[in-house]
Amino acid sequence: MITVISSTNRHDSMTLKVADIYYHLLSEKIKDVQLLSLEGKKVWQDDSKDMLEIESKYLIPADKIVIIMPEYNGSFPGILKLMMDNNDIKKCWWYKKAMLVGVADGRGGNLRGIEHMTNILHYLKVHVLYNKLPLSRINDELSESGELLKASTIKAIQEQIQEFIDF
Repeated sequence: MITVISSTNRHDSMTLKVADIYYHLLSEKIKDVQLLSLEGKKVWQDDSKDMLEIESKYLIPADKIVIIMPEYNGSFPGILKLMMDNNDIKKCWWYKKAMLVGVADGRGGNLRGIEHMTNILHYLKVHVLYNKLPLSRINDELSESGELLKASTIKAIQEQIQEFIDF
């Protein structure tokens, strides 16, 4: 199973729109794909109803995890780190595979956040796909309805997804 994580709790975020694109593209190729949005989730307690559901439904059964991360203060959202800190890391993360996607309206596409998360995932014994995609100037990449506008971006995402399936 593959879990796609939209790693922000902001309402109506570009990150969720990008995560939805990845979810649908993966679903066309793989039978068992789930989308986890951190919007509205209470992840600051390891025994909360939300955390128990995230662990049992989205993380423990996943073989592979796609993390879509917006740029927050030169890194990634604290809600994502809280979620990671409040679960059973051995069951949820060890020896799994991950793919990282950065989302930003600036020109860097959250490269710093991608590298920061790579280091954390390596510490958690996660194998990270080398093809990490920074999506820059995201407001120019997506339509109001959340559709990709640029053929080169569509191609880059499709190539990354295929590499992750083969990984």
